[in-house]
Amino acid sequence: MDEANDSVVSEFVFLGLSSSWGIQLLLFLFSSVFYVASLMGNILIVLTVTSNPHLQSPMYFLLANLSIIDLIFCSSTAPKMIYDLLRKRKTISFQGCVAQIFFIHAVGGTEMVLLIAMAFDRYVAICKPLHYLTIMGPWRCISLLVTSWIIGLIHSVAQLAFVVDLPFCGPNELDNFFCDLPQFIKLACIDTYTLEFIVTANSGFISVVCFLILIISYIFILVTVQKKSLGSNISKALSTLSAHVTVVVLFFGPLIFFYVWPFPTSHLDKFLAIFDSVITPFLNPVVYTFRNKEMKVAMKRLCTQFVNYSKVF
Repeated sequence: MDEANDSVVSEFVFLGLSSSWGIQLLLFLFSSVFYVASLMGNILIVLTVTSNPHLQSPMYFLLANLSIIDLIFCSSTAPKMIYDLLRKRKTISFQGCVAQIFFIHAVGGTEMVLLIAMAFDRYVAICKPLHYLTIMGPWRCISLLVTSWIIGLIHSVAQLAFVVDLPFCGPNELDNFFCDLPQFIKLACIDTYTLEFIVTANSGFISVVCFLILIISYIFILVTVQKKSLGSNISKALSTLSAHVTVVVLFFGPLIFFYVWPFPTSHLDKFLAIFDSVITPFLNPVVYTFRNKEMKVAMKRLCTQFVNYSKVF
């Protein structure tokens, strides 16, 4: 880190999507609305789960932690991105850029593993309902959560270990809204082709493998339900899993495109960057709550209590 800090480049410039003030203002309003909605939706889920004794089950424990991860993820990039949309010169310090990369990969890696943990939870709940509370006990849930964070942190630190001491002595323009490894590496003053391939392949490989594990696990759950001749439960399983599959596709779709798609498409990359930063964290709570009657009732009750409490003051 000390060597990197001594390099000529002390800040990076984001090129953004367009130099048109009208487009930037539209993006500002669009991003602001979805970012605030993401914050409110995920905070509401956390408050609902923690305050309602009827939601103290492994599924809701994992869902609340997914919301916390989404809060951290969108807050690591969206506020700076929204602020920059009102500025003519969009800059970020070298340390700020490295910090963004760290949080993006740490939280992203954690969410990947947590989604796998949620898939395991649904497998146990649907295929082994009588043993659900025994298998998914409090310690198992905490272990899954801690494991998710450890793997996410290891992934992020391992990625940064390859690039943090690279020399930056010339170009400092990033054709994006926030810092990420592929474009960051390209600005180094050495031949980074091999390093770009290693880092991109690492993130791409992890994204594809986790995505395939999740999809295969959902297929396995449905096949298991069908084999047990639980016809009445197939529609219930489909309803439950459809929400999970939707979230998985929304989360992994942009990631796989970023790190696996071999052809550079700058404008689409930027659109997906906005989608990944502010829209996906907003859609996650929407998908889970709108498909879950218990959560909707609990949220409505919490909102009613809050309104009544506000009237007192």
